[in-house]
Amino acid sequence: MLRLVLASRSPARLATLRSAGVEPVVRVSGVDEEALLADARRTGVLGPEDAVLLLAQAKAEDVARRTPAGGDAREGATVADGSDTGGGVVVVGCDSMLEIDGEVVGKPATPEVARERWRAMRGGKGVLHSGHWLVDLRDADAGGTGATVGATSSTTVWFGEMEDDEIDAYVATGEPLEVAGAFTIDGLGGPYVDRVEGDHHGVVGISLPLLRALLRDIGVPWHTLRTA
Repeated sequence: MLRLVLASRSPARLATLRSAGVEPVVRVSGVDEEALLADARRTGVLGPEDAVLLLAQAKAEDVARRTPAGGDAREGATVADGSDTGGGVVVVGCDSMLEIDGEVVGKPATPEVARERWRAMRGGKGVLHSGHWLVDLRDADAGGTGATVGATSSTTVWFGEMEDDEIDAYVATGEPLEVAGAFTIDGLGGPYVDRVEGDHHGVVGISLPLLRALLRDIGVPWHTLRTA
């Protein structure tokens, strides 16, 4: 059976794939993100669309190096069923960043930073960039291409007008501290997002339409990954 390996520890990405009928193998990369970005920036300006794609590629390729193409991709992984990988393996890496007024904002380090972030974001908008990178590890006789391809999904997010007590209550949940941009659209932060322009899955961190298109580029129809 063909298996998708998700090179991410994100529960939201895993839940998104599962809701679409795909049960991926989860393997987390050991990429030093800050060092990689610092090296890339020494050679010139690195926009957020390029930064998330660079990180997604690094994560996918790091996990691909440690994943046997035709063997058991479940080594050191979390996966609910006991399926083997006789049909081969495709690895997907992802990374997300929120851009506001040309500046990239990451996970808040403290509740104080999260509150300041939301006071600045409320009533405004930002762009959530999610990089996706695929590595095709299938054997040639199983249709493998050896391809390594990627693209970025960018979705504009409009934030609601929040009162200070709403911000304090949301920050107190701890959720904003764990996610890029200090918000979720699929969790406790959902009520504070007025609308989006683009793929809402991209805001969660993995764009299903973009992933389907990338898989199609390497000759993998989406339905061949479905386990439900």
